[in-house]
Amino acid sequence: MPHPTPSPDGFAVPVVDISAYTQGGTPAAKALVSEQMDAACSTVGFVQVLGHGIPYDIIGGLEEAVDAFFSLPPEAKKSYRVEGANRGYSPPRSESLSLSLGVESASRMNDFFEAFNIGTEARSFTRLDLSEDDYGINVWPDIDGFRAKAEAYFAEAGRVARTLTTVFADALRLPHDFFAALTDHSVDVLRMNNYALPHGTVTLDGDLTGMGEHTDFGLVTVLWADQVAGLQVLGADGVWHDVSPTDGALLVNLGDLTARLTNDRWMSTLHRVKPPVINGTIERRRSVAYFHDGNIDAVISTLPSHLDAADGLAYEPILIRDHIKAKLAGSRQGKANTAAVREAARVLAAAEDGPQQ
Repeated sequence: MPHPTPSPDGFAVPVVDISAYTQGGTPAAKALVSEQMDAACSTVGFVQVLGHGIPYDIIGGLEEAVDAFFSLPPEAKKSYRVEGANRGYSPPRSESLSLSLGVESASRMNDFFEAFNIGTEARSFTRLDLSEDDYGINVWPDIDGFRAKAEAYFAEAGRVARTLTTVFADALRLPHDFFAALTDHSVDVLRMNNYALPHGTVTLDGDLTGMGEHTDFGLVTVLWADQVAGLQVLGADGVWHDVSPTDGALLVNLGDLTARLTNDRWMSTLHRVKPPVINGTIERRRSVAYFHDGNIDAVISTLPSHLDAADGLAYEPILIRDHIKAKLAGSRQGKANTAAVREAARVLAAAEDGPQQ
């Protein structure tokens, strides 16, 4: 396993090279990768993934699309808002992700980021009777090349996510295609994030939260991000630790549904973004997250092999539709998610002496 560079406090996100899966490696090579993945998922819940195979020009095109959209005037961006669906534009301070856990921000400031979402549509699955109410219709900015660049990266990130679930199945000693039945019409969303305060000197009237503490909703998240400080994860020690992607790596984290499958032996790690403010100056930060959330009509139950984890307690089976609905109601509609008991407890117990800015 490649060695990660630890943060100043000694915390490090494991690095796993998945080339054995993306380049047709031997069974022995795949077994080593799955073993490394199991160790990373059961200790940190975040992984730096190398060997993902996304071409540099596809990532470069993504960056161009992100910059082109977020450089539009505010009113132009707001014209791409979509009410009632997890699509289109979200302006700054329109969401509060900590409420997806049922936790009210101490400063009562909504999250200081803007975002643009695209994703799978129900009509993509022509043989199934699915509702766009569960998926959403994409809106496309009138920007030359934006759609082609975004869709090219969406396809590559989806390939990586599906490769990772194959690694997960091997790591958990499940049938090789276990996740296929949960993801053959998955609700997948690509979210482009821009930490929206302008670069330069700012005056803050409270604790600046780029993106509040939260866990991700689904099975796995594949994240491209600038190598700029800001992302923090909550370690097993109850302290927030800074994380930055190593050269060429994608950051991968597990979502709630994978934690439920493994009864928290694999962790859906709490994370947040604190945009760096140094001497009153904020640095710009961009990220793009691909959420692989699973089939809207699938039921997630704890694996029989993991019923003895978490002191014998198990999650109740849950329909993915209901889980996503409750999480989105918290982040976008201000309704505290009272079902996120374990996650909220970890936020509230977090040590106060972790890195805050």
